[in-house]
Amino acid sequence: MPQYLIAGYIPDDFDPSQMDEAAGRAIHELNAEMEAAGVLKFACGLGSTKSLRGQSDGGALITDGPYLEAKEHVGGFLILECADMDEAMTWARKGVVGPQGGMEVREIFFVPDPAQD
Repeated sequence: MPQYLIAGYIPDDFDPSQMDEAAGRAIHELNAEMEAAGVLKFACGLGSTKSLRGQSDGGALITDGPYLEAKEHVGGFLILECADMDEAMTWARKGVVGPQGGMEVREIFFVPDPAQD
């Protein structure tokens, strides 16, 4: 069965300590619903970002924050195993809360290693 990455976007000025109790409960209830349906493989929130950019000398430049300028960032993600994109979209719709939140849904694909045949 295909797997899908559901990325949740939040505003750059989001402060998790300001999230109200009801929002926390709603997140846990949705996770429990997805777990009971057998689609949830993994779910988590994400903390601050470090970015690495390859350098001509073979090293890496490490900086704080996202490399691209943006007004929002990925604040968490889920891995779901669903029958198809429509089912994954149905679950993602349940996670969109308010006008500030957003979700992105992508199918995860695997390219088998031909050496493993």
